Amino acid sequence: MSVEPVRAGAAAVDPVTLEVVRNALVGAAEEAGAALRRTAYSPNIKERVDCSTAVFDAQARMVAQAEHIPVHLGSMPASVEAALAAFASLAPGDQVLVSDPYAGGTHLPDWTLVAPVHDASDALLGYAANRAHHSDVGGAAPGSMPAGATEIFAEGLRIPPVKLYVAGEEVRDLVALLLANTRTPRERLGDLRAQVGANHLAAARLRALAADLGVDGLRAAMAATLDHAERSVRAALQALPDGTWHAEDVLDDDGTGRTDIAIRASVTIADDHLTMDLTDSDAQVPGSVNAPRAVTVSAAIYALRAVVAPDVPANDGALRALTVRTRPGTVVDPLPPAAVAAGNVETSQRIVDVLLRALAAAAPDRVPAASQGTMNNTLLGGTDPRTGEPFTYYETLGGGCGAGPWGPGTSGTHSHMTNTRNTPIEAFELAYPLRVVAYRLRDGSGGAGEHRGGDGLVRILEVHTDDATASLLTERRARGPWGLAGGDAGAPGRNLLVRDGDEQPLPAKTTLRLQRGDRLVVATPGGGGYGTPAPPAGDAYVAGEPTTSGEPTTSAAPTTSA
Repeated sequence: MSVEPVRAGAAAVDPVTLEVVRNALVGAAEEAGAALRRTAYSPNIKERVDCSTAVFDAQARMVAQAEHIPVHLGSMPASVEAALAAFASLAPGDQVLVSDPYAGGTHLPDWTLVAPVHDASDALLGYAANRAHHSDVGGAAPGSMPAGATEIFAEGLRIPPVKLYVAGEEVRDLVALLLANTRTPRERLGDLRAQVGANHLAAARLRALAADLGVDGLRAAMAATLDHAERSVRAALQALPDGTWHAEDVLDDDGTGRTDIAIRASVTIADDHLTMDLTDSDAQVPGSVNAPRAVTVSAAIYALRAVVAPDVPANDGALRALTVRTRPGTVVDPLPPAAVAAGNVETSQRIVDVLLRALAAAAPDRVPAASQGTMNNTLLGGTDPRTGEPFTYYETLGGGCGAGPWGPGTSGTHSHMTNTRNTPIEAFELAYPLRVVAYRLRDGSGGAGEHRGGDGLVRILEVHTDDATASLLTERRARGPWGLAGGDAGAPGRNLLVRDGDEQPLPAKTTLRLQRGDRLVVATPGGGGYGTPAPPAGDAYVAGEPTTSGEPTTSAAPTTSA
């Protein structure tokens, strides 16, 4: 790429250069993500793409991100800040590893790697960073997300900022420590080294940009793209009415007996600034639905982008018009050593639901009814009888999206804070001693309305090993996702264990032992409907709950009003 150089100290970067550099920075992040996926060992990263990549300037401000996973990307700047706070300076070839929910992290399986980027003269250009979900990092159950955890120590290895690479050399003692604390060390090492390589690629792209623009020119262009995003968001906020709006919703439970855990938000637009205040949310709970502040900020950033400025470049400049307020000791800003595994994956979804419902009053033409509101986390681990080696499987499952004023919700997709793919059945059955018995849409589970909510999914897994432990971390099992503008709620999800032909309902959050031939059934929620439903004409088909064969019964799928 060749562009006209930008002079150091220039008052402005011309629009053509700004757009070229902005897209080049996004391209660097996207390429790094592709490299990470291609070189990873685990199906969780290769197939599901449970990873994210971003590029930062020399002041550790995020200037570009790949369109990966919102809950990763919104919190990654806090991990970069934690890495830099731990080390006075980082030399060329250094890389810092961190996985601490109380130092900018999300939950323990998400390992973040931060690398400084220098040019040939050792001038600091910025930082490359990526985050990947490692499917086992120790803890009380395979997959490191046990349902009954009451403190973070049960969830696996907590990694403060540490140097994984020093001057380009891997710190072997640290690697040995990491691998000694996982059930699947070969997979972990492969995935971790894929992260290292991804940062190398992003760094190479930044150096190429600096060679074209000059160091000062690159710095000026990075600053300009941040300023452009800020101006765009502030202009979008000025187009919305000023005011304060309130909303609240609840989590089903925390896995230890606490139920109806409230998330409360006040959203204020004042001229060109947006404030999201969640200080009135319930106190932190014993179970793992506590969401670290970095996760809460991620949800707020997502809501801002989704409703206010969906086309604005995703960088730190877009966040200058946003203030997020939380109160330490609450379920949206817990104090250590609170367990947090489900806070990252489940509470983040509920925070989004609450913020979107509040913003619906300010921008009713932009906000849909609630989507499934859960990631339906499914984990299985044990010993693979084909190899005699341990295995760990992790997946989030799609469901129904909420309908909006523009039309019906989509069916069987991930929504909001997760953006992963599913594990293809062929890859799944090759990698694990498990079989997919059924995988289909859950017909009729979307909420009725002028526009109907999307349908959830049914996924039935059969165990083909004598040694297996399963964990489920799910939500929207007690009540379905709310409808909007008179639409009905979507059907709540259901979890079942089928053993010797008998169906046993399972809680929303549970860890249990499985035996050969057991079937685990996860039926995900439908999305909420939008607008008052039309009265039924004649005999209406009513869908039922899945049986072990995947066919509906004659009983109606339950729904609730919004």
